[in-house]
Parts: sequence; structure tokens; C-alpha cells
Amino acid sequence: MRVARLHAARDLRLSEEPDPVPVDGESLVRVGAVGLCGSDLHWWTDGGVGETTVTSPVVPGHEAAGTVVGGPWDGRLVAIDPAIPCGRCARCLEGDPNLCPTVRFTGHGATDGPLRELMTWPTNRLHLLPASMDAVDGALLEPLGVAIHAVDLSHVRLGATAAVVGLGPIGLLAIQVLRAAGARRVVGVEPLAHRRRAAEDLGIDAAVDPQDTATLAHDLGDGADVVLEIAGDDAAIDTAVRLARPGARVMLAGIPSTAQSAFPAAVARRKGLSMLMVRRMKEVYPRAIALVAGGAVQLAPLATDRFGLADAAAAFEHGAARTGVKTVILPQS
Repeated sequence: MRVARLHAARDLRLSEEPDPVPVDGESLVRVGAVGLCGSDLHWWTDGGVGETTVTSPVVPGHEAAGTVVGGPWDGRLVAIDPAIPCGRCARCLEGDPNLCPTVRFTGHGATDGPLRELMTWPTNRLHLLPASMDAVDGALLEPLGVAIHAVDLSHVRLGATAAVVGLGPIGLLAIQVLRAAGARRVVGVEPLAHRRRAAEDLGIDAAVDPQDTATLAHDLGDGADVVLEIAGDDAAIDTAVRLARPGARVMLAGIPSTAQSAFPAAVARRKGLSMLMVRRMKEVYPRAIALVAGGAVQLAPLATDRFGLADAAAAFEHGAARTGVKTVILPQS
């Protein structure tokens, strides 16, 4: 099978490797689509994310779907949950498997990801998809899951006002999830005009450039009841704090390229904000599938650019340039 391995920053090599063989409890999956996440792009441009760096060649990716080969689900399309929590530690037993200290995660450390033609994965971490969805839809369920988890943490109430800072793929999905959760008004901040237009197409009430944040804050009056920061830099955190009303909840879901972030502590303290870190997602795939199947969330507008596996390096460069919304690699093409 063909495999793409990342050896260092901007060093992605395509090679032939033996087909993997599933063991008990695993399924063989022919990978149909892999979405490139912001964290994948950090791996590409920086050779790591925060304190974690590439120490040995790894197959990247964690947003994926494909078709099962063999076994009871032979021929069925599945979404691949990229996380394998231990299921035994205190965090897992308390219902927080996303905080498992020994979780295995695709494309991270020694766990190879899906940027290859075939992969084996625990069958209980695969999710059957309805006929209305294709492999690209299935791959986008992972960022949708992160958006769902962030909105869950926000405790958004019916009729609330919400702000999203960063209108990349997860931000665009968060807009839709916030609507489905009952938010009356949703606004956003994003420097890229084409992503603001995408947000408008998805029904956001207002999407502004960061330079217009003061005007947006004035329009909000007291501020937003909940704010989701999904950009991963200090300027976005600053914006999120300033858009929040006193007593609001601010979810920090963006992944910074460095190990430390800063925020306007004096403003946050005076407002009495609750600031929560968003760590991946919990067990939300069934809910994500239901939201898409029921029409509450649109995935198709996000997948703006598609590449074959042979052009994976070009796909990473394209994604890092942020000229589209979501870059997807199709390993079978």
C-alpha cells in the first residue's frame, strides 16, 4: 500500500509499505478521505504542536473515514474515531476519556494516522455511516465533534447570544451547532474574507474582520453570553475576552503553535469570566452523525479543496496557505 510519512517539518515522503493485518478486535479500513486539521498544519510547518515534536517518522492525520474490508462490516462506510482511550484510568471512568493520560491518537507520537491507503483500527472506535453520507462527510465528523464538545462546555442557553472567534472549519461548524443548541444570535470574527463569506452563507448574523471588533462589541451591547475562540493565538483570545459579557463563559478551543498563551487578565477578572480549555471531544460521534443526517449541520460547503495521496505534500502547503476552508486528501485517488 502507499503511505505518506512525515519525517520533519515540510518533509513528507510517499512510500510503499506492507498492507496491515488486523488482530482480534480490529478492522481493516480502506481509507477514503482524510481532512487536514489546523494541528496537522502545525506538524507540517513547525514539525510539532506546542511541546510535542516529530521524533520519528509518523503517518499524519486524524480526520478520516473509509470502507471496512472483511468481517461483519465488510463494504460498510465508517468514520474513524482517532482516539483510543485506555478505558481504565480515573479520567476515563469519570466520563472524560478525552483527558485520558495514556490515550493513543492517530498521527501523534508512535501512533500512525490515516494518510495511507489501508489502516487497521479498533472496531469499537469505528462508526457506521448512513447512505446519505460519503467518506468526505465522515472525515469532517471529527472537527464537528470538537465543535459539539466546545458548545457543550459553553452551556449555551436558548435565546443566547454567541460569538465565534476564528471562522475556519471548526468555527464554521460551531456556528451551526450553536444554532442547533438554541442560540438566537451568532456573530463571528475572522481575518480572511472568503471564510467570512462562508460563515454568511451558513447563516451567521454578522462576520467581521478583527479590525472591526470594537464596532461588533458596541453592537453586542453588554457582550456575548458565550464566546468560542478557535484561532489559537493571543490576539484571538484577547478578542474573545473583550466580546464576552460580564459573567460569560469563554471556550478556548484554538491550538496555538507555541506552548504558552497570554490573555488580558485584568479585563477577564473584572468581568468575572469563566475560561475553559477545550480538549478534543468526548464520545460525540453518534450525535454528530445525527445532526448531519437530520440536516441541522451542513458539511459539504467546508470541503473546498481535494488532493490525491501522491500530491499530499502539495495539499499540506495549500492548507497552510489558508486559501480555502478545508483541504481533504483522498488516498485512493
